[in-house]
Amino acid sequence: MEIFSRRVSSKPHQRHHPGSPDPLPGHSWYALLQADDTAPDAPLAAAMENLLAGASEDGQLDDAVVAQSHDQAARLWALRENISEAQRREGPNIKHDISLPISAIPPFMRECARALGEEFPGARLVVFGHLGDGNLHYNLSAPEAVDARDFMDNAPRANRIVHDRVAQHGGSFSAEHGVGQLKRDELVRYKSPVEVRMMRAVKRALDPLGLMNPGKVL
Repeated sequence: MEIFSRRVSSKPHQRHHPGSPDPLPGHSWYALLQADDTAPDAPLAAAMENLLAGASEDGQLDDAVVAQSHDQAARLWALRENISEAQRREGPNIKHDISLPISAIPPFMRECARALGEEFPGARLVVFGHLGDGNLHYNLSAPEAVDARDFMDNAPRANRIVHDRVAQHGGSFSAEHGVGQLKRDELVRYKSPVEVRMMRAVKRALDPLGLMNPGKVL
């Protein structure tokens, strides 16, 4: 299951990918769920409609749309898959690849958005990710009237706001894309000395000569 903010499918997304669908206008967030079954007579469509109807009755969703063809499904997935390209065309942006316990995502989103809004008025949050494992790409774009390259000077302050709140909610400042070079200082800040020593010990055990992607992790 994928999740993304409707903000990323509005102005920037439509500007760089004209003709993109807006299946549920008026809502702040989309959850994109795909179900597959290879059996030719599987009652999958009916099962999905019953699932969505039950979730609506329980107050877990406000509205839903079900693709009626492979083409419609592809157009819905394009909303999610084109986010990164739309952001790239919009200009440099401050990126965060974080993970959180799923139950912590709602309070984190509220608290972090409020803190970033106070620090950087007008900045645009572009949030999307993999809801099933708590991985979020939590990106921050410049306000409409601000040069995107100049806004990148705010990256250290934005990183601290985001990563501090991730830590407070029991999450990780680095998820599917790893630590790499840019987050080595963050590793030392948010992990205990014992954890860092254990990581280095594992690295030495698996790569004693330092041949595997040297300098990129620890």
